[in-house]
Amino acid sequence: MVSPKAKAVFARYLQANRLRGSQQRDLILDAFLSMPPHLTAEELHRKVAHQDGGIGLSTVYRTLRLFCDAGLAKQRHFQEGKSCFEQAVGAHHHDHLICDTCGAIVEFECQEIEDLQEQIARRHGYRLTHHRLELFGRCAGCGDGADGAGRGGRRPVAARASGKPSTRLSGKPAK
Repeated sequence: MVSPKAKAVFARYLQANRLRGSQQRDLILDAFLSMPPHLTAEELHRKVAHQDGGIGLSTVYRTLRLFCDAGLAKQRHFQEGKSCFEQAVGAHHHDHLICDTCGAIVEFECQEIEDLQEQIARRHGYRLTHHRLELFGRCAGCGDGADGAGRGGRRPVAARASGKPSTRLSGKPAK
């Protein structure tokens, strides 16, 4: 579902920066807000190109940059130089598990980890303003995971980008 709050945030950002709204930007925003987390610009482009063949990949990249600047999206670089984007409006803090083999991304929340990070920061005289935790390994489906099973082997990045969807796990699921 497309968030009216996100649309309002983007409209205010465009106005404050004296930028024009456009049907293409609106279409890209609607598609971005309706897609699963951790999508690439290419995945978003494929979706919007079905609706408007005049939208090029460079337009999607520029618009995603605007979304990041407006606080609607966060750009992540999980592996092999591949950028993914996730929604930022209304999102709760979460961390990530990333499979080195297939690229699957699992979002999770764990209060014990959050508390430990705060303790470590205080012990070293820091006051945390933000943090990012990304854990890399192999999921159970790819082998060498927690259950030791899996198919093993390494798929190319393109296959991973359209492979497993993001899932949420925990402690508690990311909200």
